[in-house]
Parts: sequence; structure tokens; C-alpha cells
Amino acid sequence: MEEKKFDFEAFEAEALEKLKAGKGLTGSEGAFTPLLKSFLEEALNGELEAHLKGEGSPNRKNGKGRKMVRTSQGMVDISTPRDRASSFDPKILPKRSKNLPSDIERQIFALYARGSSYGDIRDFLEDMYGVEISPATISRVTDKIIPQIDEWRTRPLEAVYPFVFMDAIHFKVREEGRVITKAVYCVIGVNQEGFKDLLGLYIGDRESSKFWMQVMTDLQNRGVDDILIASVDNLSGFVEAIEAIYPNTDVQLCIIHQIRNSKKYLAYKDSKEFMSDLRGVYSAETREKAAHALNRLDQKWGKKYPKIIQSWRKNWD
Repeated sequence: MEEKKFDFEAFEAEALEKLKAGKGLTGSEGAFTPLLKSFLEEALNGELEAHLKGEGSPNRKNGKGRKMVRTSQGMVDISTPRDRASSFDPKILPKRSKNLPSDIERQIFALYARGSSYGDIRDFLEDMYGVEISPATISRVTDKIIPQIDEWRTRPLEAVYPFVFMDAIHFKVREEGRVITKAVYCVIGVNQEGFKDLLGLYIGDRESSKFWMQVMTDLQNRGVDDILIASVDNLSGFVEAIEAIYPNTDVQLCIIHQIRNSKKYLAYKDSKEFMSDLRGVYSAETREKAAHALNRLDQKWGKKYPKIIQSWRKNWD
């Protein structure tokens, strides 16, 4: 009986369709949804424990309820703890609230990425909750959150990921008395069954080869032996770090970032026409057709926008 060969092209198409079908990192099928759900539920449990201890009455836990919470990209089903006296009104997700503020969502992303000391996480939670919550409640929530953050950040990963995508989420954070913007870098893997998994969240003060080497080494230490295709934007040192740890990985630069990078050099009056011409390059059916389209783009726009043409030629291979 003839051995059936693995149809990688068919698998690739199916996996990409599943990736595209998702609603981003959050939402009902998002890669970050289990973490967001777990964080909110543990924070609610911590708040309830602090509430019951502070009441000094026979009030006690009274099972769980359920609430559908609207996040920035979809609905998440949350298990909510209850007390017998119905006096518990949590701060992170108030009783009648069904919307999670986007700034809270982003700060939860950042919290998983930080993975810092007890004191750092406590300070982060204080900033996230605001002044309305007591130090005792913050301590209870911190005690609930730290074990699950540590467990998630160090969990074993699969040995092989056919696709790994790298992207960033920007957020505001208070540091040394100033509010600054930082980037949380998300590493999203598609496993051999075509399902997404959020492999890690990382914060870097600056994009460098050293930082990206730490990210790749972390994945390797957690069990990732091989990545077939990595899709990344052209961040400094990123490609080199991937090639150092996973030398057989096919690195593809993200076309969306390349397009966005081109747009920032365009004069407003040329933008519509140039982008229409550029579409012939990135939507071409074959490499040969794309090369012809890039040459036509160079002939028409090369003298006016040499940096854009140079960028496309530099990243061609």
C-alpha cells in the first residue's frame, strides 16, 4: 500500500484560514481569552475573600454566577463569585457592568508580559484598580494572580510550530512618575492542528538583537525545537535572532508592516495613486509578476520616493 504523503500546502491553507477566522487575541476564540478570563475570575475571587474578611459577619461565599463580558474584540464568558448577603460589589468588574474598559484589558496584557516581583505586580494592580481599593484587597488579588502568571509564563510548549507570528500591542504605563508608551510583543503560534496559541508576551525597553535572542531562547527552553515559518516585521535584530536559534526557519517579513512603512513617506496627493500601483506588487499571483510590478513602480515613482522602492527591493528576498 502506497504511503500517503503529508500535503503541506493544503495544511498551510487550512491553518491560515483558521487564523484569519479568529477575532484577534481576545474574543470567544482569541489566543489571549483564556488568560483574560482566568485573570478576571481570580481577581474577583481575591476581592471577595478580602470583602468577607473585612465584614466581620457570618456572611460567606454562595456559589458562582456567570456573566458575558464585552471586551475590545468580542465576548468572554466569566464565572463570578457571590456572597450570601449580596453585599459584594467588585471593583474590577462591577455587578451591573458588562463591558471591560480597553485600558484595563491592555494593562492585563502588560501584567502577563512583565512577570516581575511581588512588589512590582502589587504596584501594577494598585495603578490598575485606582485609589478605590484597599491595600488588603490588593494583597489578596496579588496572591491569587502571581501563581497563575508564573505558571503560564513557564509552561511547556509544543516541539514544532508550523507558523509563528510576531506582533506588538502598545500601551501607556507609569514609570518613575512619568506616563510612557511601551510595547508588549506577542508571539502567536499555530500548531500542527491549525489552532492558535499565545506562546508568550514580552516587554523590551528597546528592540535589539539581545532582546530578541532572549525571546527566542525562552521559547527554546520551554520546548520549541523547530519553527517552520516565522512572520515578523523588520525590527532591528529580530531576523538575526531567529536565524541563530532556529537556523532552518523560513522568515517572512509581514506585508502589512511593509505597506504601512511605505505610506508614511507619501505625500497626501500621491497616496491614493501610489497605493493603487503598489497593490500590483503585493497581490501578484507569482513572483515573476510581482517583480515586473515592482519595476513599473520604480520607473513611475522611483525618483520621487526612492526610500520606498529601496525598502521593497531590500526586503524582496
